[in-house]
Formats: sequence, structure tokens, C-alpha cells
Amino acid sequence: MRYRYDVDDVKTTNDVNSYLNSSSSGPLSTIYAIPEQVSDHITFISYNNKELSLLKPAIEQCRVTKTPYEVALIRKANQISTDAHINVMKAVRHSKTEAELYGVWIKSCIERKTEKQAYHSIVAAGENGATLHYVNNNADITGKDVLLLDAGCEVDCYASDITRTFPISGDFTKESLNIYNIVLSMQKKCIAALKAGIKWDDIHELAHKIAIEGLLSLGLLRGDPAEILKARTSVAFFPHGLGHYLGMDTHDTGGNPNYNDSDPMFRYLRLRGNVPAGAVLTVEPGIYFCRFIIEPYLKDEGHKKFIDEGVLERYWSVGGVRIEGMFEFFPPLSPNFGF
Repeated sequence: MRYRYDVDDVKTTNDVNSYLNSSSSGPLSTIYAIPEQVSDHITFISYNNKELSLLKPAIEQCRVTKTPYEVALIRKANQISTDAHINVMKAVRHSKTEAELYGVWIKSCIERKTEKQAYHSIVAAGENGATLHYVNNNADITGKDVLLLDAGCEVDCYASDITRTFPISGDFTKESLNIYNIVLSMQKKCIAALKAGIKWDDIHELAHKIAIEGLLSLGLLRGDPAEILKARTSVAFFPHGLGHYLGMDTHDTGGNPNYNDSDPMFRYLRLRGNVPAGAVLTVEPGIYFCRFIIEPYLKDEGHKKFIDEGVLERYWSVGGVRIEGMFEFFPPLSPNFGF
């Protein structure tokens, strides 16, 4: 137990209560626990003090910094996922449905002795890619522009997380290539700005500035870039956070999100604040043409003046473009597999 998990002892549900209330269990001073994660039959009556506020944040903070062994497991999961992504890319021109490609993905993982998935895969063709957490994975892909594949396997409880967007026919349309190049620029420039200790909020804002610059060049946005950023109009096209910690969970703990933030550009960031050395995180910029999200902006006087609806009409069919890979803050700084 200690060798594999670095844990001194583990008790079953039936044994833990009697152990806690035994005088032989050690000094009965303070017991640390996580509120709302204690079984109803567990009591702490033998302890003088109950501390319920420190353990959860302490565990989350510890999980942010990975050991070399943890990184090795994430790398292994990521390499298997990379191979599976490539197999889906090879199969896309000869497939008819998202479901067929999902099958290629699963088969590729199983062939590499990795059946477990880090999360439910997203296999989205055309406008389905505009749905951030698309789950159906069963639509016809015939005549659609691009396929967005967000999928990652799990190795010994450690997750991978990769997204690629690529043309179903083998060639991008002019519109999809325009968006792909903007998203790729967002990712490359944000990765170049990363270093241990960097404030993630600043990198997320940088991604928005690059998106605004790109969308202005296409005529999708119009006006002064500083005013567009201040109005947060770019959130209509890039509504999620730039990335998140990765580890035993796909959206790993310790990110300190603030979903009550009044600023819509930062509200949905799963990661806030400074990123320490030893962390592993994703970098996943995207641009989406989701009618459900964009249309309210077109009715808002503060936003619609910045959006050219005529140009926008040519881009709905692109759906969404996301490029996601993992980055590890281990000296020397180096991108992991998947970029």
C-alpha cells in the first residue's frame, strides 16, 4: 500500500468508525475531514476538535504539482491518445457518420490496452462543433466541412486531453482555414508566453486579443480592438476558458475558478491565478459559431455594432474550431505530446 500509493493505512467503510473511536488510534486531539464527504454512520466523538476547512484545499493544492512519475503516466496516456487521433484522421474521408469515427477512436485505444476514457469523447461534424460539450456523436458527416475531435484516454487513473479540428474532405474551405489559422495562432502565441509562475488570467486575455485581431482581419469584427476587448464582444466567439489543470481528473483540482465573476471573459475559467512549477495544464483556444450564444449579442446595442452580420453568414457552417494540447511546467519548459 505504502509503496504504490504512499498511504500509511486504509480502512474499509465497516472498519473506519470503530478505528476512529478506538483509544489505540493515537492522540485524540484534532480530526481533519472534508465536509459533505463523510458517510452518515461516521462519528468523531472521540476527538476534541473537528477541522473541516483545511483538508480539501490542501489536497487540491498538493495535486496541482505533479511528480515525474505522474507526468510519465500523463505522457503515456497522451501518446496513446495521439495515435488514436491520427487513426481517426486517416479514417475520416472513408466514413459516413460521427459514430463510425467514434468507433475508430475506441478501437485504437483498446488495441493499445487502454479501454478507460478520461471523459466522454466529442466527435462533432460541421455545425455540431459549435456545441462545446456535444455528446450525440451519431450525425451524418457527408457534406460537412470540418470534424472536431475532443478525446483522451486514461492510464492508471491519469488523464489525457487532446482536441483537433480537421477537414473531412481532406481540404479546408476558405472560411474554415481562416478560423483554423486564427486558433492556431492563439495557441502558439499563448504557449510562447507561458512560464512557471505566470498569471493564467493574463494568458487567457492574450488569447482574446489574438482572436480579436484575427476576426478583425476577416471582417467578422469591426471597430477598435481595445473597445471590442473592453466590451467583451469576443466572448461571443470564444466563450470558454483557455485551459485547465490535468491529472487524476480531466478538469483537475486546484484551479480556483470563480463562476460568480461579473466579468464574462473570466467567469468560466477553470483555472485562475498563478501557475506553479510542476503543474500540467491544457492550452485549448477555440472560435465557435454557435447561434445560441452569438444571436443574443446581435440583439445587444453594445455588441452588435462590432459584428458584421453579412460576413458572419459565411461562417456558420464552420461550426467550431478548437486546438487543444497539454503543457507541463517542468524545467526545461517543454511541450508534451499532442501539439
